[in-house]
Amino acid sequence: MAGPAFAQSATETTGVEEIIVTAQRQSQRLQSVPIAISAFTAENLNKQQIRNTSDLQLSLPNVTFTKTNFTASSFTIRGIGDLCTGVTCDQATAVHVNDAPLFASRLFEGEFYDLAQVEVLRGPQGTLFGRNATSGVVNFRTAKPDLNALGASGDAEFGNYNSVRLRGMINVPITETLGVRAAGYYLKRDGYTTNLFDNSKQDDRNQYGFRGSITWQPTSGTTIDIMGQHFRERDSRLRIQKQYCQNDPTGVLGCLNSELGTGINNGNALFKNTLTSREFFATQGLPTSFALGSIYGPDPYGNAVNPADARTVNTAYAPSYFTKETIIQGSWKQDIGDKFNLRITGNYQDTAVDSRQDYNMAIEDRSRMTPGLSALAAAAAGQIPNFPIPAAYFAPVASALIPNGPGGQLCTSTPEESGTGAFGGNRICSNVPLYYDRSNQTNTSWTAEAILSTKFDGKFNFLVGGIYGKYKATENSYYVNAFSVDYLAGVLGAFSTAAAGLPPSYLGTPYFRNNGASTRDGGGGYSLTTFGIFGEAYYKFDDRIKLTFGLRYNNDRKSVTARTTLVSFLTPHGSTDAYTSPFIGTYDSDPGIAGNQLFQTRTNQKFSALTGRAVLDFQITNDNLLYFSYSRGYKSGGINPPLSPIFTVPESFKSEFIDSFEIGSKNSFANGALQLNLTAFYYKYKDLQLSRIVARTSVNDNVNANIFGVEVEAIVRPIRPLTINMNFSYLNTRVSSVTTPFANPRDFGAGRADAVIIKDITNAANCAVGSNSGSVAGVNAFVNAANDLINAGSIPGLRSGAGLRGTTAFPANGGIASRGAYSICGVLTALAPTLGNAPGIGGVTVYSSGIPTNIVGNQLPGAPSVKFAAGAQYEIPVGNLTLTPRADLLFTGGSTANIFNSLVDRMPAFTQINAQMQLDGPDKKWFLRGFVQNLTSNNSITGQYVTDQSTGLFTNVFTLEPRRYGVAAGFKF
Repeated sequence: MAGPAFAQSATETTGVEEIIVTAQRQSQRLQSVPIAISAFTAENLNKQQIRNTSDLQLSLPNVTFTKTNFTASSFTIRGIGDLCTGVTCDQATAVHVNDAPLFASRLFEGEFYDLAQVEVLRGPQGTLFGRNATSGVVNFRTAKPDLNALGASGDAEFGNYNSVRLRGMINVPITETLGVRAAGYYLKRDGYTTNLFDNSKQDDRNQYGFRGSITWQPTSGTTIDIMGQHFRERDSRLRIQKQYCQNDPTGVLGCLNSELGTGINNGNALFKNTLTSREFFATQGLPTSFALGSIYGPDPYGNAVNPADARTVNTAYAPSYFTKETIIQGSWKQDIGDKFNLRITGNYQDTAVDSRQDYNMAIEDRSRMTPGLSALAAAAAGQIPNFPIPAAYFAPVASALIPNGPGGQLCTSTPEESGTGAFGGNRICSNVPLYYDRSNQTNTSWTAEAILSTKFDGKFNFLVGGIYGKYKATENSYYVNAFSVDYLAGVLGAFSTAAAGLPPSYLGTPYFRNNGASTRDGGGGYSLTTFGIFGEAYYKFDDRIKLTFGLRYNNDRKSVTARTTLVSFLTPHGSTDAYTSPFIGTYDSDPGIAGNQLFQTRTNQKFSALTGRAVLDFQITNDNLLYFSYSRGYKSGGINPPLSPIFTVPESFKSEFIDSFEIGSKNSFANGALQLNLTAFYYKYKDLQLSRIVARTSVNDNVNANIFGVEVEAIVRPIRPLTINMNFSYLNTRVSSVTTPFANPRDFGAGRADAVIIKDITNAANCAVGSNSGSVAGVNAFVNAANDLINAGSIPGLRSGAGLRGTTAFPANGGIASRGAYSICGVLTALAPTLGNAPGIGGVTVYSSGIPTNIVGNQLPGAPSVKFAAGAQYEIPVGNLTLTPRADLLFTGGSTANIFNSLVDRMPAFTQINAQMQLDGPDKKWFLRGFVQNLTSNNSITGQYVTDQSTGLFTNVFTLEPRRYGVAAGFKF
């Protein structure tokens, strides 16, 4: 069955073969380790069809895994995952290769090959894996060279979607003390997803990985291991599988709040369309003939189609995905006499990722743009009668964006580092308006660790160690590109420079760029310096009772240089680098500091903590272990990215801390025919880091939570040919308190009828106006009166003629009790003290970040209450061959996608059935296999991400792979 935590290799006797793990940084029988740990040998991985990390989650209790929005992923253990988003965030689940920690690893995208085993430690590891291991540890152990014999293996797999998967290994002992091993894999298949726009296939795979290892044992007490591996992928992998939306016909929200829906968000809610609307142009005193539409006009995506099928999309932009990772490791193990052992390890990592994808996954209707594009073309040609601005201000804009006139192709900036986009010749042209994003990162890191352990014969032993590491991200950017934003940058720049008598210019950058760490642009990037000092002492009272006590000091220092730009400063046409514009001095990346800052710079932000654990274990019999443990976990805080200057959020977020109490029992019965492990735990969580979107940028907050649960793992082998595996887990997660209340971005009115949700036409963000007296009529009257003042030009700095309308009701089935309206949040804030207290209104408050909602008692994201896995295999002798059928049933209960626990946030339970039939030759020297994964082809959702209000609040979803089937053959000697 779908194996939980133990090896299941066939032996000549009834019973389950044990495996050795290093969960306590020393080799021990898995059943003797007082930690909740699951381990899979290479044979288990093959038998249970665990090909990658996404498969791994299905066979582990209280574990989930999902890809996330910005080329990252979250490995969640016992309700604790990577809920923090941003370059300064750390992983809650520590990822190791051969006990060495990794940073921002791409291991989760590749396939497993030539592994000795995979170990998953559940619960905070407060001492030995102390840095940021608040949820647990995933440790991949690569196969080492065998010094005793020449060996090789290989297999080829062919499946649906024209899938080809090749793996191979060769092991060569050079001498009695020196051996080498080389291994690799290659995967290529067609895409899972059909694009209706051009009938192409997306989400394919084209990747490979290889590894070389050297082992040298010059003496019986000395072992030196060197390993290097490289992974590379270039294909059309979809970072986001599908988008869902319950369309909001008002355009104030984009998507409503009661169901995911298979609609498309209302384009009038998007910043790219709001800021090119007639209403916004009017407030700025610009000719509305240049606008690309109206916020009250037809929905730009009203005719677009979002296919109901999860594997069908309709997009004009072809996705691309590139990633690579190189890891080099060295390890020296040295016995010092017969009482001490010293291990020194070093690890180097070089990683890059670059992903581009349609942002809205829909086709926008360009017909609404025709009047504005025609006005631009006429202005560029000097053909508008009595127009006071010379054509030279508009000609370069038209040349860059509509080179073949208003009826020709529309050119959109490519997301590149110079900041010039289409105005610097960096563009992509299409018959329809494009709207897409890019997420890219490059980073390097290294760590060095030393551990000294003892092997005393008496009751007392100890382990001491230290680790030092550095991590550097030289690039970490997120871009959003849209034709409408290019148009805004060009046209608004032309009007601005003409009015000021400046050379013809556009507004840079002509796309949104949140640049978290770019040394290319003169910033310092993001850097982390970390060290830890740790130790554990082990005292045996007798042969049965042992006490473990450990402490660790953690120290993390973070520095980051970052900025966010979006049509932020004038840039003369002809520039090759927008960031060297003579007008960039008007841009301020850090409003909290006097003067205009080109970067937000935060250096030497320090986070430190003392953590540890205490364990009392009682070996009741040789086959029964009972243990009690306490562990304190820590994950360092970080620095929130800079936002557009009109928005503010806390500059930093706090470190996480967890106090874990656990009781467990590991048992073997009937001479090993049954293994049964039981665990119960309780967590007290402080300052859990949670991400939310503000102004198109992810920022992080802290909440407190309580978690408890139980886990059961069992293997039954009543007779030698039959093996049955089962595991079950229950999890309860609840928010216990909130340091700073915050609003649900889907519903800034917090379910109040006496509130109005506002779409700000100057930045497409939302705010909310709430009545101080509970008056529904009063709060609506305030917004309507404020809009009348804006329309009349009675607000300083704004021109008349905006034509803003009064409040409107959302659909009855939309999950929104408030009304909505287009307006300007800054104006409403300024008018609240006066107009808000006028007769009949009763006082109002403007909530720039929405009306806070109560989340105490809510469930944590990605934490299903129930999970179980069950499966069986039976070895049938066929002459000197062996035929082994195997089936696995895997169930993951329902969960919530975010902390607000709305109906729309619910992720349904899912079941996956895998099966295979394998024929092994004599001594298992060769095999033939037929297999099927996800037999029922469920499009199971593993994660969801709600986008920013300025992009319509649609939901990105991440899913498991569809049904796969095929055949494989392999050999080994």
